[in-house]
Amino acid sequence: MIEKFKTLFFVKSSLISLYLALTIPIPFVSVDNLKIPSIITFFLGLYLIINITSDYVETCNKKISYKTSFISKALGKKNWEISWKDIKLIKSLPTSQGSKVYYFNTYQGENFLVPQRVENFEKFVLTVSSNTGISINEISYISPLWTYKLLTLLSVLMIFGELFAFLN
Repeated sequence: MIEKFKTLFFVKSSLISLYLALTIPIPFVSVDNLKIPSIITFFLGLYLIINITSDYVETCNKKISYKTSFISKALGKKNWEISWKDIKLIKSLPTSQGSKVYYFNTYQGENFLVPQRVENFEKFVLTVSSNTGISINEISYISPLWTYKLLTLLSVLMIFGELFAFLN
């Protein structure tokens, strides 16, 4: 059975709302001869940010796959696929912010970043554990969920502030 794990909603919403908060005013404050290009650029940027936040993970009984969009591929992100039986271990490395990132290490010596920003993360971790036989109880989201929620809230408040300032 194929299971699909999409990018976490709060990650997508925080990035999209931050983009909107930072760019909505630009078409309104640009000079007249740049209004049309700034509107076109705004919508192009919105399309790009929605597209690059649409990566997902697929699992089945035989393998795990990371799927990116065409835009993500053009920007350097790559699709990858690993057979469960090829995963030797899951290693962790500390980040500069004090959390940890995890890598699937294969018998061929390849390393693939374990997606830590997917919906149904607990189910994802159980799926990985049951298919590899590796105990991974310590793996969690790379950042606490409240950080994404806070960024979304602050971005939405910025948008309302911009709308209020524009309408008055």
